[in-house]
Amino acid sequence: MSVLTSEAVVLRTWPLHEADLIVSFFTRDFGRLKGVAKSALKSRKRFGGALEPMTVARAWFAERPGQELVRLDQLEIVRSPLSAPVDHARMAVLSFFAEVLDEALPERDPQETVFRLLLAVLDQTTVEQPWMPLTYFSLWMTRLMGLLPDMGHCTACGQALEAGEASFNSSGDGLFCALHRNGNANALSADSWQLAQRMLRAPAAAFTAEPWPRRRGQDLRRFTLQALERHLERKLKSAEALGRL
Repeated sequence: MSVLTSEAVVLRTWPLHEADLIVSFFTRDFGRLKGVAKSALKSRKRFGGALEPMTVARAWFAERPGQELVRLDQLEIVRSPLSAPVDHARMAVLSFFAEVLDEALPERDPQETVFRLLLAVLDQTTVEQPWMPLTYFSLWMTRLMGLLPDMGHCTACGQALEAGEASFNSSGDGLFCALHRNGNANALSADSWQLAQRMLRAPAAAFTAEPWPRRRGQDLRRFTLQALERHLERKLKSAEALGRL
């Protein structure tokens, strides 16, 4: 049984027996895995504070023949979410990243593009600016999961959309022109529509200098969240927490 290693991000943990933990972690080379961290609640030498969700670490683990769970031997912290100031908004955004990835990614399926997206938004998620990386992550995860419609054309008729006329609804995918919007549709503001076009062409770091009050991109986040939750067929608890802030 050979020991494997990869850069990884911890997604979530839950107890197993008296001192063990099951850990869901997303690796660059092997995709999302679940493993048993033996005596994790007792041994600070091997794990220390590395099991905090959204910790970027170097992971060492071993495949267990005939078993779904790997044996997680060690995590060496590269970057901890607790190394920067923390408040409710930042922690809620980090929890959203973790929950979406844990629910959406298939096990043992490498997703290099998603891994790079996660590292990029983690770099930008600060107390001062949590909303931009949340918007960027939501939009790009929707796209990478194949759930993002053509942002430039009406889903119903194919007509080119212009800023300020796009709308969406909670019951189905797509953006709609003024002619095909239904009575329950939500408008996608001109700023959010243009913002989505820009975000799909530029890295997250390109938006850090812009002002990002919470209300900016709020309708775009609602649009992408509805698509994610329809695909997952469940409400995301972290999204509910964000809504209560």
